[in-house]
Amino acid sequence: MTEPARLSPGDTAPDFTLADDTGAEVTLSGLRGRKVIVYFYPAAMTPGCTKQACDFTDSLDSLHAQGFEVLGISPDKPEKLAKFRARDGLTITLLSDPDKAVMTAYGAFGEKKLYGKVVQGVIRSTLVVDEDGKVELAQYNVKATGHVAKLRKDLGLT
Repeated sequence: MTEPARLSPGDTAPDFTLADDTGAEVTLSGLRGRKVIVYFYPAAMTPGCTKQACDFTDSLDSLHAQGFEVLGISPDKPEKLAKFRARDGLTITLLSDPDKAVMTAYGAFGEKKLYGKVVQGVIRSTLVVDEDGKVELAQYNVKATGHVAKLRKDLGLT
């Protein structure tokens, strides 16, 4: 099993422009000056991804207060992301990466084990990009449940 190229702290985060759930474009470099939590998840409206998105939404006000933006990226089309937002009352920014180019650039798409089989897919991952566009923290193969609490602890947030 070959692992995709992963980013490490100190690397320059690849810039990207992706459509959000309304079709508006969001560019990572447009958020310079703020810390950005970029997390990759396999599919909107699945149990684990819903839990993770709701956890980020529940933490969003305190994350904003501490200078963080949150971008959730999946291969879902904007229309599905809009349904996800509406169904679960999500307030985080949801971005569509249907060709998986951004996921690949971040090492969040590639071979993984799923129920004991090697498959190609989205690797649940979270990266924190600092104010200057550098990777501050890179976590791969994270668990959906409890991840936001662990991330907050890892970042020293209250």
